[in-house]
Amino acid sequence: MYSLVTGRSLAGHAAIIAGAFAVSRVLGMLREVVIAARFGTGETLDAYNAAFRIPDLLFVIVMSGAFGSAFIPVFGGFLARGDEERAWRLANALLTWTVVILLLVAQLILVFAEPLVAGLIAPELSPAARDLAVDLTRLLLLSPLLLGLGAAAKGMLEAQDMFTLPAVAPIVYNVGIILGALLLSPSLGIHGLVAGVIAGAAGHAGIQFAWLLRHGLAIRPTLSLRVEGLREVARLVGPRLAGQFVSQSNLIVMTNFASRAGDGAISALSYGQQLVMLPHGILALSLSTVIFPRMVRQFELGELGGVRQTLLQALRPLIFLTIPAAVMFFTLRQSIVQVVLQYGNFTAESTTMVVDTIAWFALGLLARSIIEPLTRTFYAMHDTRTPLLVSTLAVVLNVGLSWFLLDRMGLAGLALSLSLSSIVRMLVLLGLLARRTPHLIGGLARPVARMVPATLVLLVLGWAIGGPVARVTDPAEGGRLWGYPLFIFAVMALGAAYVVTARLCRVPEVTAVLAKVRTRVGRGTPSA
Repeated sequence: MYSLVTGRSLAGHAAIIAGAFAVSRVLGMLREVVIAARFGTGETLDAYNAAFRIPDLLFVIVMSGAFGSAFIPVFGGFLARGDEERAWRLANALLTWTVVILLLVAQLILVFAEPLVAGLIAPELSPAARDLAVDLTRLLLLSPLLLGLGAAAKGMLEAQDMFTLPAVAPIVYNVGIILGALLLSPSLGIHGLVAGVIAGAAGHAGIQFAWLLRHGLAIRPTLSLRVEGLREVARLVGPRLAGQFVSQSNLIVMTNFASRAGDGAISALSYGQQLVMLPHGILALSLSTVIFPRMVRQFELGELGGVRQTLLQALRPLIFLTIPAAVMFFTLRQSIVQVVLQYGNFTAESTTMVVDTIAWFALGLLARSIIEPLTRTFYAMHDTRTPLLVSTLAVVLNVGLSWFLLDRMGLAGLALSLSLSSIVRMLVLLGLLARRTPHLIGGLARPVARMVPATLVLLVLGWAIGGPVARVTDPAEGGRLWGYPLFIFAVMALGAAYVVTARLCRVPEVTAVLAKVRTRVGRGTPSA
């Protein structure tokens, strides 16, 4: 750590991160609801989703990896030694090179946007949709530049234990997109939505840089390669960038295959994944973010047992909470899409397309959630190569399965292939990590085994009520007034059944939560 963080402040940071992840994911889902109501799952939205792939790839590879894993340790090291001058000189050098690299790559994409879209991203789009995707790709190139600057500011703030603004910035980004969809798209169409994306990206960077400029950052561009710390950042960033490239390439592969599944397929696949990954963002990402600094310290002190215990403390509740989410997505998928997305131009046909993907995405939700803390554990051990190699294996497997299943299952086959490759990736990571941290599997086996009866009860009950609830929530049957309360009641009843069964099976996570509740209630009860 680069500054002294007390237990109380650490808990506060964790609460900020978890709360911000939750708000950002909920707003992200609201964003998808608004976009769905405006554009449905037609080829216009297919073009928009396809156009996002290259700018997203540019941002994640060049910026997210660099500032997430390489810049913070070096910049924070200077600050920890009280050398603010060298810290800010490094920040200026990296900012300058970031802008230069992003502009150069963006210029190349601007020139080659048409062959990239037509040959790589979405070769089976109609000519009109393909032309629109090319146009939108070029406009969206402003977004990675702005988000890249925002990522740089985020790294500088977090290196100084300032978490609030970096946590709020993604919320501003989502709000910009929502406002673009609501206020601009009625008159500008899909270009209004793109304007909202760019405005949100500007807000993402602006609120963070405003603070930095008031508290020590003086913009002094430099292209010197001799700035102290710059080469160390370059050395650290290599494997992480490769990993980000592999991850983003997987999304491009999925988009490419989806373009072959007919009009609306790209959008339907995107909606299905966004819905199912909502718990992943709230639970897996927030837990992984919180435990990572602790595991880094434990590994540096040689406390391998402590690393294992910290990982188990994250995995057990993560598994316990993710299982009911996955089961409910599987059994209530029709109602979930009807309640969340089926408005405006999002028709019953659109719902059917998305529902077909959700069942198979749900199959891989637990594996994709577990991957997050497992990967962070490898990073804490200074090993970025193993996650890269395993991720590459998973992408190769996903490509092969997608090719095999697309003709046999259609769009659902793409969701299934991603889930199966994620399960393989999770199992390989877990097996490799278990070889380095003895008793890891044993620490998971008993509590997870106790969750099995509760999972089976939830699955049977969800399967029994899924059909009737879907009929009530169907807008075609007038299911708006009574369907929503019944859907909420069904979710709560299933959740209660899961918790009660888990309590009867003595699942430790339930016992621990109930004990904390009793303790807090007891403290809050006035004495006689």
